[in-house]
Amino acid sequence: LIALGYTMVYGVLRFINFAHGEVFMTGAMIGFFTARELDQHGLWNDNPVAGILITLLVTMTTSTLVAVGVERVAYRPLRQRPRLILLITAIGASFVLQYAVRGLFGAGIKSYPEIDALEGSWRIVGFNVVKSQGVVIVIAVAMMLLLYAFVERTRTGRAMRAVAEDQETAELMGINVDRTIVTVFAVGGAMAGVAGLLWGLVFGQVFFFTGFLPGIKAFASAVLG
Repeated sequence: LIALGYTMVYGVLRFINFAHGEVFMTGAMIGFFTARELDQHGLWNDNPVAGILITLLVTMTTSTLVAVGVERVAYRPLRQRPRLILLITAIGASFVLQYAVRGLFGAGIKSYPEIDALEGSWRIVGFNVVKSQGVVIVIAVAMMLLLYAFVERTRTGRAMRAVAEDQETAELMGINVDRTIVTVFAVGGAMAGVAGLLWGLVFGQVFFFTGFLPGIKAFASAVLG
């Protein structure tokens, strides 16, 4: 899911958004605070499906806003500059987000509350599947299918593919390139927000540097893909 954000941005703007790992981290961080509040009110364990869905909406919204904000503030003014400048800006934006989160929430590790219903494992076709990992797989596959349908079946998705193919021609055809690029960042941010919650469900911990290693792995996955 994180790698999708890298791939989408690279496909449209031809540069690597190294701040995307921190977009994922902000979603995971806000997801922790949401889960903690739901746990304190009894919803996280009493109704885990509703708790996960509420937290999912919050993480997706947070990461989407962060991704769009980074595009508007850091990337859009430099879009016509050489790609190296955009790359350096992306690295700088990554550090800004990391240490902004550290300044706001501290450097300590935040632990997600446990969900009793996700303890243990299921026996599926002779294999033991950890419940939390099974839920992660189901949600991730569902989100990827929704993204595929969005890109392939909607007018906005066709506009995204057209801009990725040729921005100038797409603009001549009446496509609003700026709006399409913002949509790409928003969709990539939403996928990163989903990944943030799934990270919390599986690993249970998040801190301001959480986005670095998953971001590097997602970058490698995007390149190999």
